[in-house]
Amino acid sequence: MSASKRLVVCGGSGFLGSRICKYAVQRGWDVTSISRSGQPKWETVTSSASPPSWAHKVSWERADILRPATYGPLLKTADYVVHSMGILLEADYKGVVSGRESPITGLRKAFGPVDPDRGIKRPLDQKAGEEVLTPPNPADQFTYEIMNRDSAVMLAKQAAAEDTKAFAFISAAAGAPILPSRYITTKREAEQTIASEFPRMRGIFMRPPFMYDSSRKFTLPVAAMAGAGNLFNTVTRGVFGGFMGAAATKPLPVETVAQAVVEALEDENVKGPVEVPQIEELAKKSWRKNML
Repeated sequence: MSASKRLVVCGGSGFLGSRICKYAVQRGWDVTSISRSGQPKWETVTSSASPPSWAHKVSWERADILRPATYGPLLKTADYVVHSMGILLEADYKGVVSGRESPITGLRKAFGPVDPDRGIKRPLDQKAGEEVLTPPNPADQFTYEIMNRDSAVMLAKQAAAEDTKAFAFISAAAGAPILPSRYITTKREAEQTIASEFPRMRGIFMRPPFMYDSSRKFTLPVAAMAGAGNLFNTVTRGVFGGFMGAAATKPLPVETVAQAVVEALEDENVKGPVEVPQIEELAKKSWRKNML
């Protein structure tokens, strides 16, 4: 067991975030999850509707990532902070799932002309205590700039103010051709800003590929296609790699990425972008520790 550390995971109720919490608990860390829902709806992130045995060791807190005043106090004394949230399409994905919003609306928002910043001040331009990322129209909050970039920069700003040792941002592997370029460019902008503006805090930028798990059946065929794309890219020696983007990147089990995140936080030598091969190595290192 590692010495007790305090970890805060923003997005800890999600597909990846919940598993990061799990592996941190296994190390005996004090773990706090921050999300709008508090505790996850377990049937959406695991194969069971019942909380797993480790869940009672996590403090499941409700807060709004777009309003730092709601989560700022939870960051005090945190050794590590993780930003594990973002969007694939500029739509209210929960609204799409529930039927309140059409998937076509999300596609139109993603590929149509937009005002990406919606008139909101960037996090570094906002004064302490006055930070807020909520646009006048709540529907406008689901943009790549706000969800994938500014929310991460804002969280890093708050973490740095609390002298957090390490900050892990869940970025992404090179973008796939089916997604707008702004999906990946906003991720990279977040990485660059966090690294340059908060140099005293060890920034870790995980770049996972498509993640899958048997608890989410729809991820399995997608992972199979991504795996085929990776094999094709290997056979052709990367001739089409630039075009295929993430579609040519080997998919990983979400458990592998979660293990790697926790290992990266504890390993003081890990800093900056973490690509797929290193993610796999970190996960193996974590697995060996758990076997001892």
